[in-house]
Amino acid sequence: MSSKSTRILIVEDETHLAQGLFFNLQAEGFDVEIAGDGESALSALSANGAAFDAVLLDVMLPGKDGFAVATELREQQNFVPILMLTARGRPEDVLKGFAAGADDYLAKPFDLSILMARLHGLLRRMAWHAPVAPTEQRPDEVSKFEFGGRCIDFESLELTGPEKRVHLTLMEADFLRYLVRNQGRIISRKELLEQVWRVREDTDTRAIDNFVVRLRRYIEDDPTNPTYLKTVRGVGYRFVP
Repeated sequence: MSSKSTRILIVEDETHLAQGLFFNLQAEGFDVEIAGDGESALSALSANGAAFDAVLLDVMLPGKDGFAVATELREQQNFVPILMLTARGRPEDVLKGFAAGADDYLAKPFDLSILMARLHGLLRRMAWHAPVAPTEQRPDEVSKFEFGGRCIDFESLELTGPEKRVHLTLMEADFLRYLVRNQGRIISRKELLEQVWRVREDTDTRAIDNFVVRLRRYIEDDPTNPTYLKTVRGVGYRFVP
């Protein structure tokens, strides 16, 4: 997966950790840059020609923290894959990161091999969403899913409706893909936490509810009275296209 053309931005204010990641990622063949704070990261990511394939984003940064950086990137329609690094690793911090637009997380301190596995996985997921020839597609996957005059394009990471076009983050696309695979079935909040967000600790499930509220803005005519993504009180949700 790694190659010299694959560019990674490390956003980390701890110099020794940033340098350690820099040299290890370079040894893996990545083209790597470092930003020491949130503002520098946003500048690097918005600079002309400075396209990155993934971002390792620390939560605790001087000035704008990682949550604010992720939120601002998504508001700017920048959907670069984000692996968020959190010092505490508490479930609520992880879920807050996902709500901000992160695609994966890793708690500090971490083993380098685990970080590399997560990074390669993130890049594979991005490649998985890239267009491929029909003969290369997995038989259990669909590149597009249409319902109610709407279309989810898992290759371009776009959702189009009668009056809108929304670019999806990897996590939003993964969430929608899980709903499509399990359409008509009641899916518990716990299942969504474990299977989509890979959070297995007992935690507040309100983050899932907030995420669903956001998706409803994309797919429903009236998000307050959903037609497609229905709440099953006390249990979870059901996607009924």
